[in-house]
Amino acid sequence: MIIRLLFRSLFLSVALSLSALAATDRNYTTTPVMSNEARYLVQMLEYYHYNKDAVSQTNYTQLVSEYMADLDPQRLFFLAQDEQALRQQYGPRLMTDLAYLGNIDAAFAIFNLYEQRVQSRAAWIFSEMGKEFDLTTPDSFAPDRSKSSWPVSSDVADSLWRSRLKYEILPHVLEGKTVDEAKALSRKRYERMLKNITEIDALDIQERFLTSLTMMYDPHSSFFSADTYEDFGIQMRLSLVGIGAVLGIDDDEFCVIKEVVPGGPADLSGQIKANDKIISVKQPESEPVDLVGMKLRRIVEMIRGKKDTKVRLSIQTPEPGGTAKTKDVSIIRDVIKLNSARATASIYEVPGADGVITPVGLIGFNLFYGPSDNSPESTANQSSLTKDVAELIGKLQQGGIKALVIDLRRNGGGLLSEAVSLTGLFIGKGPVVQVRDSQGRLTVDNNTNTPLTYEGPLAILTSRFSASASEIFDGALQNYGRALIIGDSSTHGKGSVQQIFEMESFIPGFTKSKENRSGAAKLTIQKYYLPSGASTQNKGVIPDIILPSIDDYLPGVGEANLPHALAWDEIRSATFEGKPLTPAFVKPLAQASQERQKSLEEFSLLLENVNRFKEQIEQKTISLNLEERRTQKKTDEEFKKHIDHELARLAKSDYTHQEVKLDGVIAAEAAGQKPAKTVNEGDTDSVEADTAAKLDIHLREALRVVIDAAKLAKDSQYWVKGNAPLAPISSKRG
Repeated sequence: MIIRLLFRSLFLSVALSLSALAATDRNYTTTPVMSNEARYLVQMLEYYHYNKDAVSQTNYTQLVSEYMADLDPQRLFFLAQDEQALRQQYGPRLMTDLAYLGNIDAAFAIFNLYEQRVQSRAAWIFSEMGKEFDLTTPDSFAPDRSKSSWPVSSDVADSLWRSRLKYEILPHVLEGKTVDEAKALSRKRYERMLKNITEIDALDIQERFLTSLTMMYDPHSSFFSADTYEDFGIQMRLSLVGIGAVLGIDDDEFCVIKEVVPGGPADLSGQIKANDKIISVKQPESEPVDLVGMKLRRIVEMIRGKKDTKVRLSIQTPEPGGTAKTKDVSIIRDVIKLNSARATASIYEVPGADGVITPVGLIGFNLFYGPSDNSPESTANQSSLTKDVAELIGKLQQGGIKALVIDLRRNGGGLLSEAVSLTGLFIGKGPVVQVRDSQGRLTVDNNTNTPLTYEGPLAILTSRFSASASEIFDGALQNYGRALIIGDSSTHGKGSVQQIFEMESFIPGFTKSKENRSGAAKLTIQKYYLPSGASTQNKGVIPDIILPSIDDYLPGVGEANLPHALAWDEIRSATFEGKPLTPAFVKPLAQASQERQKSLEEFSLLLENVNRFKEQIEQKTISLNLEERRTQKKTDEEFKKHIDHELARLAKSDYTHQEVKLDGVIAAEAAGQKPAKTVNEGDTDSVEADTAAKLDIHLREALRVVIDAAKLAKDSQYWVKGNAPLAPISSKRG
C-alpha cells in the first residue's frame, strides 16, 4: 500500500511538472475541422481498413508511445518517466477523445513537452561543445536506438548524448576537419533544429499524431493534413517540374531519397540513388542551404523550381561502419512524367562450357506504366508497358534469341492493369491476381485481351526491391510454371492496396473555404493474392534459385521489417490451367548454379563483398576512438579498391551484347531527345556503380540459368501431360 501511494505521489508530481512545462509553451487548440477529421478518421479505420479490428479501445494507450517514438525515434530527448506519465495521463481517455469528442489536445501537450525537452537538450549541447572531447578513449556508440527504451534518468541521457556528439563529429574529423571545426558544424545542426521546431504548426502536429494512429493498423496507412494533401495532389499528377525523386526524413532529421523516378533528371544524372541523403541545396548565385532538421515541405519547395533551371545538391551516401561519401551533383530541373522511362532490351551473346554462343534476350523496366485518366496527354500518345514489351519481344525474336530474361530488380510496382495485361503476353488468357477487401469480398482479375506473344523459356530476375505489381507479375508466372524466378531470398512483400479518402467527403455540412481546408486519409483497403491463393504480403515471392546478395542484409528493407505489417495468409485457389515447375526440373538447375557459385571468380568476389557487408551490419556499435576509426577507414578504402580492381579485371571478358530499341525511342533520338536510362544498370552488390555497370554478376548467372533451363526443357522426362517446362499450357513443345 505504501509503495502504491509513493508511486501515485511520484506520478502526480511528474504529471504536474509535465502540465507546467506545456503551459509555458505555444498554445495549440483543436479546431472544428480537426475535430471532425479525428472523429471521422476513427470511423473510416473501423469500417474501411482491411485490418479494421487491429486496434481496440485498450490499444489506444499505445498510441501515446507510438506518437512519442515518431517525435523522438532515437529515444534521446524524452525520458522513461515521460512515457510512463503521459500514458497514465492521456492513454485511458484517448479513445473517447478521438472517436467521440474529436479532441487531439493530447497531441499538442505531448509535442509541447517534446519541444521543451529539445530546447533543454540543445542548451546542454551548446554548453558541452565548450568542453574538451577526448577521442582517445576506447568508447563506442550504438547509433540505432530505434528499438531501445528511453533513458531512465537525466544522467543516463547525458551520458548517451556525450557519446552521440562524439559520433557526430568523428566523420568530419576523418574528412580532415579539426575537432573545433567539427564541433562548429554539429552546433549549426542543433541551431537549425531549434529554429525548425519553432516552425512546426498545429497541422504538422495533427498529421503526425493521426498518422501514428493509422500506422497502428498497418505501415502504409497515413493521414495527410490539408497542406500535405495539397502537395500530394501535385505529386500524383503526371507532370511536375523538379528533379524526379521521392523524399523523406529519417530518424536523424536528414533528408533521404526514398525513390528515384525512372527517367527523371535525378535518374538521368546517374549520380543519385535511393537511400542517399541530401545534405544541402544550392541555387545559382546563392549560398548552400543546409537541410538537416528542416521540414520536408520546405525542402521540397527549395528543390522544385522552373523548368531548365539548375539546382546543386550535396549528396551523402551512407556506408556501414559509420563512414559516408559526400559529393556535389548539379541537376537541371525538368518536367517529370511517371511513364517516361520506357522498357529497354538487349541481346546477350552467352558462351557455353562447350564454346557454343547462345543469344539470350534481356528486357528491363522499373515501373508498370501505362495510360492514366489524370494525364494531360491523350491515351493514344501515352506509353503502355505491355505494348512496349510486346514490340521488344518481336525484335528480340527477330534477333534469334533462344531464351528471355526480364529484370525486375528495381521495379517498385505501378499500374495493376499493366501487371495483368503484361502477364498475358506469356500465359495468354487466365487469372493473374485475386483481390480481397475487408468484408471478405473477392474479385479475380483475368487477362482477357492480351494475346499470347512469347512461348519460349523465361526467367525473371528479382530482388528485395521488387515490390507490389512486380510481385504480382512474377508470382503469377511462377504459379503457372511459366518462368524461373532468380534473385534475392525473396521479393519485397508488399501485397496490400491503398486508397485515398478525402475528409471533406465525409464531414457533414462541409463548406470549402481557406479556413475549412481539410486533409485526407490513405488507408489500406485490400490485399493481393496470387492465382494459387497465396498472398504476396510479408513473404513476397520466393525465388526458385537464390543468389548471394547484399540486399538480404540491408536493414529495414522488406515488408516483414515494417512495424504492424499485415500478416501473410492464403485463400482458395482460382481456377487456372498451369502448375509451378516441378522440383525435379528446378533441382538440377539450382545444383548447376551452386557449382558455378563455388567455382567462378566473380562469385568469390561477390561472396567476399557480401560477407564483409554482413559483418559490418551486424556490428551494432561504432568506435569513438579516432585512431581506430582512421584505421577502419583505411581498411575499408583498401577493401573497396581490391573488390573494384578485381571486378574491373573480370569485366574485360564480360558477355558482349547489343541494345534493342523501341521504334518510339529511335524516333525520339533522331529528333535529338536524350533517352532515359534504366536505374538498375549493373549489379547492386558491386561496391562502385561504374564497376557494377561493367560486370553484373546476378544478370550473368540469370542468363546462364535460363540457357540451362532451355536445354533441360527439351528432355521429355521433365514434361507434364505433354507440356514442356516453362511453356504455356496451350503450347506443346519439345
